[in-house]
Amino acid sequence: MSPLTIVFTVLQVLSGLAVLVIVLMQSGKSAGLSGAIAGGADTFLSKSKAKSLDAKLAKATKWFALAFVVLTLVLNLI
Repeated sequence: MSPLTIVFTVLQVLSGLAVLVIVLMQSGKSAGLSGAIAGGADTFLSKSKAKSLDAKLAKATKWFALAFVVLTLVLNLI
């Protein structure tokens, strides 16, 4: 293995782990039946805070997933 292949492989593993962690940190998109009945603590402040954090996590997911795909293609071409 060349040193360049090792570097790209390590970067690919790190980006894959980052995607995994970021996806697991995201909240579910549907509350289910319990959320429809109880309503939960849906105040204005909690909604905007959750949306901003979820928006940042969704954006990070897209970027790390793109990096993972690009690194996979580069490794296949090397």
